[in-house]
Amino acid sequence: MSSELLDALIVLEKEKGISRDVLIDAIEAALVSAYRRNFNQAQNVRIDLNLENGSMRVFARKEVVDEVFDPRLEISLEEAQRLNPNYAVEDVVELEVTPKDFGRIAAQTAKQVVTQRVREAERGIIYSEFIDREEDIMTGIVQRQDAKFIYVSLGKIEAILPVNEQMPNEQYKPHDRIKVFLTKVEKTTKGPQIFVSRTHPGLLKRLFEIEVPEIYDGTVEIKSVAREAGDRSKISVHSDNPEVDPVGSCVGPKGTRVQAVVNELKGEKIDIVKWSEDPVVFVANALSPSKVLDVIVNEEDKATTVVVPDYQLSLAIGKRGQNARLAAKLTGWKIDIKSETDAREAGIYPREDGALLEGYVEDEYFDEEID
Repeated sequence: MSSELLDALIVLEKEKGISRDVLIDAIEAALVSAYRRNFNQAQNVRIDLNLENGSMRVFARKEVVDEVFDPRLEISLEEAQRLNPNYAVEDVVELEVTPKDFGRIAAQTAKQVVTQRVREAERGIIYSEFIDREEDIMTGIVQRQDAKFIYVSLGKIEAILPVNEQMPNEQYKPHDRIKVFLTKVEKTTKGPQIFVSRTHPGLLKRLFEIEVPEIYDGTVEIKSVAREAGDRSKISVHSDNPEVDPVGSCVGPKGTRVQAVVNELKGEKIDIVKWSEDPVVFVANALSPSKVLDVIVNEEDKATTVVVPDYQLSLAIGKRGQNARLAAKLTGWKIDIKSETDAREAGIYPREDGALLEGYVEDEYFDEEID
């Protein structure tokens, strides 16, 4: 092995970030393969590389036995003791068998194997880097697309954005910069494969972590997310610090923080509501921007009946039931919405016990109507 190859190892270690030990193992495996293939040898051999002067030697490894059945793998005790009287049965003797022109043949044969091992090592490094980014957000550049996927460059690798993970209100063009959520990182025979999404609720959560310092530092926590990508989403937020308004923190001064997220999601409407461990209050908050008169809870079925003013019924339900559907996803409770008139006729409102909806505050940040 020439000193040029050793220099190449150093360059590969610096430029590719691949350990020299990995490269040496690859070269040794390649040289063993080259020896067996080119010299019709099936014996157990070891390659000794001298990194100082770039030399290489091939050693056949043979087990010391009383009776030899396979001379390629075994050596008699008598013959072994002629080499060294200290050898005993089951010891391993190494005999140098380096062919005269092995260096030239080895270099030719090993090149492809070494290249493959280096490529595998590079793939392993990329996989290790991206598996730690699973369920994280990254900025990528759209490269191309076909009928099934959009291919997004994440620098060292191309990620796959499937059709069902693309937002229906977006058009993607080559060289567009987009933020994507890494949903899955797989190790395949062709290298790491990364799947990303623009519709995943995790994308919305990560965008708020970027825009809202209080979420990033843990002062405000996102408790749950419900999303119908490209149209409308709801998030519930909470803070253990009574002096912090979690909803106001997410909205930001003059709505700048939430607007930055809306812009990134190409106009997707976002409702931010205050979380509560009390399902009555939480469900009422989740139906924002609708006003709520009462929430009747059925703990056994994890279901609620919500009473709203007659003129707010369509607002509470939302277009094609969207507001009620998102509220149910956000809270984890089934929600049945009734108008005040229907609730009175059914005898469920007002309640005989005189219970009132306490702790519920109408959302001052979202008072627009839902079409």
